[in-house]
Amino acid sequence: MISVFWFRRDLRLDDNAGLFHALKAEHPVLPLFIFDANILGKLPNRSDARVSFIHQSVSDLKSRLENLGSSLLVLYGNPETVWKEVLSKYPVGAVYTNRDYEPYALQRDAAVQQLLNNIPFHSFKDHVIFEKDEITKDDGGPYTVFTPYSRKWKAALKTGVDSFYLKSYPNSAYFHRFYPSVPLPFPDLDQIGFQKSPIPFPEASVARSLIRNYENTRDFPAINGTSRLGIHFRFGTISIREKARKALELNEIYLNELIWRDFYSQILANFPQVADRAFKPAYEHIPWRDDPAGFEAWCNGKTGYPIVDAGMRELNATGYMHNRVRMITASFLTKHLLIDWRRGMDYFAGKLLDFDLASNSGGWQWAAGCGTDAAPYFRIFNPTEQTKKFDPNYNYIRRWVPEFGTPAYPKPIIEHSFARQRCLETFKKALAEGI
Repeated sequence: MISVFWFRRDLRLDDNAGLFHALKAEHPVLPLFIFDANILGKLPNRSDARVSFIHQSVSDLKSRLENLGSSLLVLYGNPETVWKEVLSKYPVGAVYTNRDYEPYALQRDAAVQQLLNNIPFHSFKDHVIFEKDEITKDDGGPYTVFTPYSRKWKAALKTGVDSFYLKSYPNSAYFHRFYPSVPLPFPDLDQIGFQKSPIPFPEASVARSLIRNYENTRDFPAINGTSRLGIHFRFGTISIREKARKALELNEIYLNELIWRDFYSQILANFPQVADRAFKPAYEHIPWRDDPAGFEAWCNGKTGYPIVDAGMRELNATGYMHNRVRMITASFLTKHLLIDWRRGMDYFAGKLLDFDLASNSGGWQWAAGCGTDAAPYFRIFNPTEQTKKFDPNYNYIRRWVPEFGTPAYPKPIIEHSFARQRCLETFKKALAEGI
């Protein structure tokens, strides 16, 4: 008999919770990764950089396992079909994996668990520090405002960097428990219907000096002042526990960014409707505008607002956008153009290397005013004032909008004062009618 460890959003051997428990159990462990046809089939871009990143990360995993005398079983298809194939070829006595909290993942895991019948299916917490029911209000209900949640989150650690919740799993002590195997086949990108992306990926490490100085640099998109670790957190090529320990040691402001991940994850887990509906139901009454020309201008970075355009062009070219600029571009779409936040959320979902459903939904609803944030709907970013504060010398703007300041640069597609007033009146009227 063997155990199968199913890799998903945890593409590493070290400090991997589910893998640790699998290796400590009674059977040798065969590692498995499935290129999920249900997910890949929905991606319109056949050179999607995220697929290249996953493919490279899985290849690295396989090489490391082969150096340990084992291998990685890598298959492509519908997960239920793939699992039927695995069960027909291997004497599977147990399945281990780490939990994924997105709606599709929950449905997938439930279907596979049913398919396994009497074979135990063990899942573990690895993607977050605290799950949906671990940080709760005194009455046991979930927090819906970040600040009190973050206070309770920090208090729950109790012993800081030495906290039980931040300890690494000593996986390497059990690497001899992998199932011995000759190298197994590995599909090329073209075999799963994709091409290699030319977009470079950020490193999985970050300088301690950057984290120490994080609050002084994080809002300025022209400088290297953020960690760029989002894609590594998304696919688990780094450990959240390790990075939380370092953040706790070096900079509480950076730690708060990691807590936001947990916060939005528990919001999605407790309120799964936020995947495509407003957290505040009254905001479903907002009469969003159908504006194809405005949406296209926003997508292509041709709104005539240089900080917005720079952000969108950076996203389109690199799969990344600075967090401050994410807020500005999202505010512009939802408040200036009155275009449904879901359209922007979906566009980001198709482009961001670090796309995470919980954080993407949370961020867009924050910008639109319909999410968990306590601030009212009349927070409307002024792109010009944001530029003065965070890109005063236009260094970021000129990097991505070289025609800025020339006749080739488009005029603003909408005037700020008019857009602001229209937004306030629209939201106020719709919310009053919806109550």
